[in-house]
Amino acid sequence: MNQPLALILQRPSQAAQLILLFHGVGSNAQSLAGLGQAYAQAFPQAMVVAIDAPYESELGPGGRQWFSVRDVNDENRPQRVAAALPAFEFAVRHWQQQSGVDAAGTALVGFSQGAIMALESALRPEPVAARVIAIAGRFARLPEQPLHESSTVHLLHGKTDTVVPYRHTIEGAMRLRTLGADFTADVLPFIGHELHPELVDLAVQKLQQHIPARLWLQPGEGEATN
Repeated sequence: MNQPLALILQRPSQAAQLILLFHGVGSNAQSLAGLGQAYAQAFPQAMVVAIDAPYESELGPGGRQWFSVRDVNDENRPQRVAAALPAFEFAVRHWQQQSGVDAAGTALVGFSQGAIMALESALRPEPVAARVIAIAGRFARLPEQPLHESSTVHLLHGKTDTVVPYRHTIEGAMRLRTLGADFTADVLPFIGHELHPELVDLAVQKLQQHIPARLWLQPGEGEATN
């Protein structure tokens, strides 16, 4: 595969974390500059990269897409996402190699179609990243098996989103709870299908403040650790 096109928003000499951003259909990496700058300010030792999807969008010039949304529905979406996943994971691994950061130190932050792809990657037996933040997205297919023990998923949505209704975040959260996953879910009122400043602030806070459940529990015990 060709080297993925991307917008590098921060590149420290020795990265401690890797934060990769994925845009929605019909958009591009530049649209995530504000989100990336917020992460760069909060994590000065992180490499922050917004990645362009590999295909030209069918929605208009200048936009990109991971998979076609022409005639997309709940029946064919999982197949399209699965077909796009190898290129998505290739891009993640490319920037992991560039940064010297492994999956444990990698966070994927996706908006809309980018969130769909990031969530799909979290369902893999060996996910390419330990943290996934999905903004205004959904699972292409609800998970059927428990997520990898290292995985943490954060679902963020605006309640007035008419492109990807927030019920998908509710359904995803209910399934993740059933599976015993480490996750959070937040639905904010009066926000539509957009990278609203409140969603951006919350997305940054999730990486700053959430401590993965696996760090609280000793193997085989149910007691919190220091």
